[in-house]
Amino acid sequence: MRRSGASVLAVLAFVVALVAPGRSAGAAPTCTRMPPGLPAAGSPQPTAPWAEERYQPQRLSSIADGTGVVVAVLDSGVDGTNPLLRGRVLAGTDELGSGDGRVDCVGHGTAVASIIAAAGTGSGFAGLAPRARILPVRVTEQEIVGGTATGRPGTVTGLAAAVRWAVAHGARVLNVSLVVYQDAPDLRAAVADALAHDVVVIAAAGNGHRTGSGPDRTPYPAGYPGVIGVGAIGPDGRRLADSPIGSFVDVVAPGGGVVAAAKGQSLTSYNGTSFATPFVSATAALVRQHDPGLSAAQVAARVLASADPAPDGRPSGGYGYGIVNPYRAVTESLGAAGQASPAVPVPARAARRPVAAPAPVRRQAVVLALAGAGLVALVLLTAVLVPRGARRGWRPGRGRAAHRSVPPRRRLSGTPPGCGTAPPPGPPPLRPADGLCNATASPAAPPLRPAGGLWNGAGSRSGSGPEAIGARAARRVAAWNDRRYWNNPVLRRSVCR
Repeated sequence: MRRSGASVLAVLAFVVALVAPGRSAGAAPTCTRMPPGLPAAGSPQPTAPWAEERYQPQRLSSIADGTGVVVAVLDSGVDGTNPLLRGRVLAGTDELGSGDGRVDCVGHGTAVASIIAAAGTGSGFAGLAPRARILPVRVTEQEIVGGTATGRPGTVTGLAAAVRWAVAHGARVLNVSLVVYQDAPDLRAAVADALAHDVVVIAAAGNGHRTGSGPDRTPYPAGYPGVIGVGAIGPDGRRLADSPIGSFVDVVAPGGGVVAAAKGQSLTSYNGTSFATPFVSATAALVRQHDPGLSAAQVAARVLASADPAPDGRPSGGYGYGIVNPYRAVTESLGAAGQASPAVPVPARAARRPVAAPAPVRRQAVVLALAGAGLVALVLLTAVLVPRGARRGWRPGRGRAAHRSVPPRRRLSGTPPGCGTAPPPGPPPLRPADGLCNATASPAAPPLRPAGGLWNGAGSRSGSGPEAIGARAARRVAAWNDRRYWNNPVLRRSVCR
């Protein structure tokens, strides 16, 4: 195995048969011999790692950094003396011995923990949640490198006990960068208990993709309901060839050529879903710090709903809901008070993954529809009323009684004098039967309306007079000439219109 800058394809695994020894009483963990084929101290990286360039943790430093969130790393232990993790590793437990989990003879767990919470370096490498606290739980030292298993294996029973111990000691996020290809009832119950205690569980999907030989095996605990299963992508955004495909993959993260801490004080690059998983765990820690009121299910929904689209643009067995995006997961919300909508994805294994739907926009649609309807009604009302008002000269309308009591007007060539004004001095003017105001009344011969023609404004026609009209017409003329009509402004206006 090349040392400096080498890529290590590794994922911790358990022997399915429960014959390997579990916790040994009184045996303090020691690292007298490194398993063969594991990376030694690497050289400093000359440039910023591609995962850090993609996520730019400095953008999040003023928003969330994982402060106050405990992330349990169930792995090969975590080296508490590593300079990148100094002061960030709590006392944990050891399912292989009697220690506190802060010894890592393999380096796998230390690399995983550094992706979550490492302090920044001059080369650009830093943990995604540098203020989070790591709770180490040592459960196995077995790795699969190049298809060969090396190191001491753990047991499924030990892994289940580690899950329960971490939950009981304050972990808010569980990072499980290992797989078991056996659905063990004890492990299933332990994971369900963790979820019931509001703990986010995130697990690697393994590196066992089968090309042309049937569907990939289901890895556990990634395959359990409620657990976020993580696949791996390379710098080009494409799924790694060994990253499995199946409904157990909920999201993908950088897992090809990932830079992380190695033994000693250096950095080394790694490949595999083991090293993609801590990017998702760190994202969950950031969300839990930024929105402490969210439940574990809501945190998981936020992580999945905020993922960047996969290369094919839709959820699939190889990419899940897409590529995890820590910045969006922290800064975007699913709705009021962080409530997850039924349309928002959550980790599930019971059925094929549905297409992720955007957040509901019904309220905005209703508001826009009502506003549009009101605007249309206003335009129609304006189109009807404005022309009618203009034709009426913007005068208020008259009721039906006024229309019946006032005879229809007839236009003359000019405005009859006296309309709308006080009556002229002298004898009162006559009001003709057709509703028009006469010009001037004559004492000798009051103007009358001719029997068949229009009012001429100057008097009666030649040869006509009171004798020619008859008694009934004379009485009507006398009534219209009554002074009371002209002394009443309301009546005068209705008469002169």
